Amino acid sequence: MGAGHAHKLYRAGNSPVHQLPPHCKLAATFGFVVVVVSTPREAVWAFGLYAVLIAAAAAVARIPAGFLLRRLLIEVPFVAFAVLMPFVAQGERVEFAGMSLSVSGLWGAWNVLAKGTLGVAASVLLASTTELRALLLGLQRLKLPPLLVQIASFMIRYGDVISDELRRMSIARRSRGFEARGIRHWGVLAKTAGALFIRSYERGERVYLAMVSRGYAGSMPVIDEVSATRTQWAYAAALPVTALAVCLMGWTL
Repeated sequence: MGAGHAHKLYRAGNSPVHQLPPHCKLAATFGFVVVVVSTPREAVWAFGLYAVLIAAAAAVARIPAGFLLRRLLIEVPFVAFAVLMPFVAQGERVEFAGMSLSVSGLWGAWNVLAKGTLGVAASVLLASTTELRALLLGLQRLKLPPLLVQIASFMIRYGDVISDELRRMSIARRSRGFEARGIRHWGVLAKTAGALFIRSYERGERVYLAMVSRGYAGSMPVIDEVSATRTQWAYAAALPVTALAVCLMGWTL
């Protein structure tokens, strides 16, 4: 984890949110998502306030609304699932525009859409203000099992390497006049996938042997010791604590 690694979700900046230590932001995002999930679905107004909190955090981070909204498209499959719920759920039904809809299905769809969208928005905001390398350091600081952190680190580091290898194999196929046009070409694509797996496995073996020869004994050295002050923790806690107050009102009102 010694070198930086940019990703498409990250938006470089120098805002107060960008400057917060990664483990503070991870803890704040996790706390916010837990609070949102714990909110009763009937408290519709509470989810509106959560959206305002996310918008305020995005404004402080100087993340444009369009940038955030485009990345929310990743939840489209879940939206499609939620849309079907009023039609397939059982129980009391209501008529709307000539369609018979389940009341429990409508509430379920709202529950999935509201909580899912807010959770994805919080995650996108985290990724937009934190580099991948910093996220891994934050997970390490939060005492996530070291082996899981190492696996995530290598997955991120060598994901692009494997993608480039696949691209070169695709170029080699096309240079020989191959174009996949139907099911009869699936055999060639399967052989390509097998060759890619073998090459990736062999590369992993070579990387592991190189690490062992340099003294690797099951843990990676900590190059950057990330720490946070009480003030930084207080800033990071502002989002989940405010959301918690909204959640408590949602249960009591």
